[in-house]
Amino acid sequence: MSDLKSVSQKYEALMSEWSKKKGRDSDVVSRLLLELKLSLTELSFLPTDSSDVRGQELLLGRGILEVSAQHSLDLRDIPGFERSMAQLKTYYFDYPELIPGGESALMYELLGLNLLRLLSQNHLAEFHIQLELLPLEAVLENPYITCPVSLEQDIMEGTYNKILLMKDNVPSPKMSYFIDLLLITIRNEIGICLEKAYNRISASEAAKMLYLKDKELSGFAKERGWIIRSDKFLYFQADNKTAQPEVPTLELAKMAINYAKEMEQIV
Repeated sequence: MSDLKSVSQKYEALMSEWSKKKGRDSDVVSRLLLELKLSLTELSFLPTDSSDVRGQELLLGRGILEVSAQHSLDLRDIPGFERSMAQLKTYYFDYPELIPGGESALMYELLGLNLLRLLSQNHLAEFHIQLELLPLEAVLENPYITCPVSLEQDIMEGTYNKILLMKDNVPSPKMSYFIDLLLITIRNEIGICLEKAYNRISASEAAKMLYLKDKELSGFAKERGWIIRSDKFLYFQADNKTAQPEVPTLELAKMAINYAKEMEQIV
């Protein structure tokens, strides 16, 4: 059985390794996290209605899960990040008054990252459910929360160029990963629009519209079955096109193309 003193010592070892700016040993962090998570259940760190909650235990439990969430992101382990956040929300929303020191300095950053995860997975209903749990002041003013809120509005409006610009202007560097996932989805949507609107298009122009470098366009085109010929034009496969595209599809294509041109002027 673990006791509070031994778990606290192991937590200090975790934080010592985690705080290293260079030379952090990811395997050591993973091992310590696994051991500490097992100790969470033994010490009743995971609160339930029948738990005998104590402030110091809750503080340690929250800290362990916060490191776990960040470590999962570093490893690109999205399911692990999701599990850690599901547990952290109990500490953030159900027991804040019992944890010494009050609100965690990492709370809104991690909640904002979780909102971005939901956006990148196109879980819009869950996105709004989680948003409703937050104070209105945070939704309107906290940069970690206003960032995903603004991105969701840009997605709904189709202003994709703003999403690309926001990638280099996020309040947390960790957010760039989820924005990259969003851009993959956006490129696929613009690709569909191009297929509907054109028989062929200049490869360099297509690269600009898709926010890709010329070399990156070749891989994207291959994935979609497009052909770049010696005349440096991009040709779309006939079976990707409909005989008479509907007007809304053409309008969407024009909108995506206009935003791409706006982006070109900005940069």
